[in-house]
Amino acid sequence: MMRLLRDAWDRSLLYFPLVSMGVLALGTYWLVRSTPPSGGPVVQRAVQHEPDYFMENFSLRTFDAAGRVRTEVQGAKARHYPDTLWVEIDNIRVRSFDEQGRLTTATAQRGLANEDSSEVQLMGHAVVVREADSSGAANAAPRMEFRSEFLHAFMNTERVQSHLPVEFVRGKDRITADRLDFDNVEQVLQLSGRVKATLTPAPN
Repeated sequence: MMRLLRDAWDRSLLYFPLVSMGVLALGTYWLVRSTPPSGGPVVQRAVQHEPDYFMENFSLRTFDAAGRVRTEVQGAKARHYPDTLWVEIDNIRVRSFDEQGRLTTATAQRGLANEDSSEVQLMGHAVVVREADSSGAANAAPRMEFRSEFLHAFMNTERVQSHLPVEFVRGKDRITADRLDFDNVEQVLQLSGRVKATLTPAPN
């Protein structure tokens, strides 16, 4: 009888490490499942409409693939907003060249420009000037000028829009309207509201 008890005890000692490891593993699993996350849920902070950097008396340039200046933006002070990726500029001045090297300039008391300066909104005594085509061709485009309290200029696509009264001068012709949408590439001018025009006949 004593021998049987001793044999049973010896067998239990052989399996004791295995049983202990199983109990430890189950305890660890239960502890992990029962413990709440240490950091809690991660809350993303909403991006607010506040500038993340400033510039004063600055000049920014963008270049084309050949290294030529495509657009130059200057201003007295600029504020960059990370939520919209736009730059608000005081006393904005823009110079932009198209693929043929023709110059367009834009000035205003205040402006908004996107990251590559291809889209500019001008506010307060806004003026956009497209210089005359100097190629000497018979159908060369004359000098064009837009004036308004608001002008939306798309530099790459050569388009100017305004929902406010605007004055448009093309060569010696002068037109005023309440709203304007001009596409220089397609040579389409849309005017609406009170439209007045002074047209000068072309010389014979």
